[in-house]
Amino acid sequence: MATAAEPRPVQLPMKGGGEGANVKLTPILTATVAAPIAWLLRADGRMAWRSAFGFGVPKDQWVKTPIQCFLVEHPGAGPMLIDTGFHASVAVKPRSNLGLLASRLYRDIDMRPEQAASAQLRDRGIEPSSVGTVIMTHLHPDHASAIVDYPEATFLVSSAEWEAAAGGSQRDGYVKRQFDHGFDYRLIDFDSNDANSFSGFARSFDVFGDGSVRVVFTPGHTMGHMSVVLRTADDEVLVAGDAIFMHRTLEDDHLPHLVADEHLFRRSLREIRQYTKETPDALVIPGHDWDAWQKLDASY
Repeated sequence: MATAAEPRPVQLPMKGGGEGANVKLTPILTATVAAPIAWLLRADGRMAWRSAFGFGVPKDQWVKTPIQCFLVEHPGAGPMLIDTGFHASVAVKPRSNLGLLASRLYRDIDMRPEQAASAQLRDRGIEPSSVGTVIMTHLHPDHASAIVDYPEATFLVSSAEWEAAAGGSQRDGYVKRQFDHGFDYRLIDFDSNDANSFSGFARSFDVFGDGSVRVVFTPGHTMGHMSVVLRTADDEVLVAGDAIFMHRTLEDDHLPHLVADEHLFRRSLREIRQYTKETPDALVIPGHDWDAWQKLDASY
């Protein structure tokens, strides 16, 4: 991959951790996109792909999906993000940011430029330049579109995800120019001996060494997908990313139309289920579930 980005291994724990630290979590909605339900919950039959891509599906049967990211405020490490959501340019000219294939996939985008996370951070008195860390669940466009807005941040990406994105193309769901910047990318190697189990998850890392922010390996949607477990003042929150698009996948094994590796996806799903059994009070936030989004509090 010809890129200005030169990722390096991360040294964990990162600075800023403190014993007993909790974080504040604020969900941020950057846009909504209409999608065929069969894209989120796969249909049966030889021609199921047609309904997944919306062919022959009336628009009034499409569903609203959130394009989200999350502000995490740590008492020692300061403000950080989980994913970036859509860049403001998507509201004006989607193809300029998303590329040809992704702009066709993400049809019926409902977004205003001021919905971009960077603008919403400023509304909260947080300059994007003060964001110290951005945890990328994966590098698909709806999660990585606005990386360019945080040039001062350290981006945490799994090494498996970086390899998949570097060797992938728009057909694999990646738009390389979104992350082709000479930024501070740090790779998390979940295959290393330093990875530890946590609750139901076989491989995890404690980002600040204080238990407040943990990344857990949940491949399947992409080969390097990871989710994030946060400890807030009240309870734990699992930001699942696209390890589950909707709660229904967690509840009844109804997978989305496309996954990079179905075996890994199902294994990650089992680990999330085990986590919810061991931590029944935890809030689980799926990647693109509008009903779940509407039930979220303004902050945690």
